Amino acid sequence: MKKLLAFLLGIILLTGSAMALTLNGAGATFPYPIYSKWFSDYQKEKGVQINYAPIGSGGGIRQFTAGVVDFGASDAPMTDSEIDKAGGDVLHIPTVAGAIAVVYNAGFDGLRLDGETLAGIFLGEIKKWNDDKIAALNPGISLPDKEIKVAHRSDSSGTTDIFTGYLAKVDSRWASKVGAGKSVAWPVGVGGKGNPGVAGVVKNNDGSIGYVELAYAETNNLAAAKMKNKAGVFIAPSVDGTTAAMAGGLNKIPSDFRGEILNQKGSSAYPICGMTWLLVHKNQSNADKGTALKDFLKWALSDGQKSAKDLYYAPLPDSLRTKVLATIDSISTL
Repeated sequence: MKKLLAFLLGIILLTGSAMALTLNGAGATFPYPIYSKWFSDYQKEKGVQINYAPIGSGGGIRQFTAGVVDFGASDAPMTDSEIDKAGGDVLHIPTVAGAIAVVYNAGFDGLRLDGETLAGIFLGEIKKWNDDKIAALNPGISLPDKEIKVAHRSDSSGTTDIFTGYLAKVDSRWASKVGAGKSVAWPVGVGGKGNPGVAGVVKNNDGSIGYVELAYAETNNLAAAKMKNKAGVFIAPSVDGTTAAMAGGLNKIPSDFRGEILNQKGSSAYPICGMTWLLVHKNQSNADKGTALKDFLKWALSDGQKSAKDLYYAPLPDSLRTKVLATIDSISTL
């Protein structure tokens, strides 16, 4: 009987320990495909369950700030004001980088766009697919006399922050009329929730155009435009193009990692790229959870990087990864 009681007590203690090592997070849909794999792989290897709600970067920041989750996730770095509201000890841990694909469904392939023309479409100034400005960039393509239907995010989104940040950099009209941010007042178009929502709007509506992280373009078999980069070369979104963008912007990334890699120099750099961050507190109030979170972050920056390319993300360059690992080491779990 004593042995049975000891056995049952052991099960209870093990169950309690497993529960203590369950981590909860919420935020960006941009990295959700790779985060899903990471969380699953890490649980199999380490026995730590990580629950994640892909509710958009804005939602992730709000839940992290409110202390509802153990970590947040965003493709837009928190502002100084947002960091203060969250307690002031927020660390931005970059995990991977990705490309924002300009996806479309208009009955033809091979679309080429530049920043000014893309801004014109999302401003509602260019209304037809056979508009002269689009035709000038696409000689030899028979463009349909079809209305352009714009799709954008309806939720507060880091993907939107990257996309509008690019448009604001390359087009002064966009910068003055709309600007950049996780949420903007869209001049035209219909909204979709999350990257999956925008992909669905484009996929199901003839004549539509929108923006999604590359993984969503690939998995939904959506056509993606080649974008004219800073060197004047038309580049399709890709892992290699994202890696080239990171290389171009690496020396401008600040010590807190809240940097951007938009419209970088280099003939092979894709112009609409961004990093994505996990948001964590430097001072962890729960020692067990803090230790588990710290261990996961180290794993993500080492073993986790190996699966990035297969899921259409660019792993962090070694020089940046070394600095990020040092920051992870600074997390206090006392």
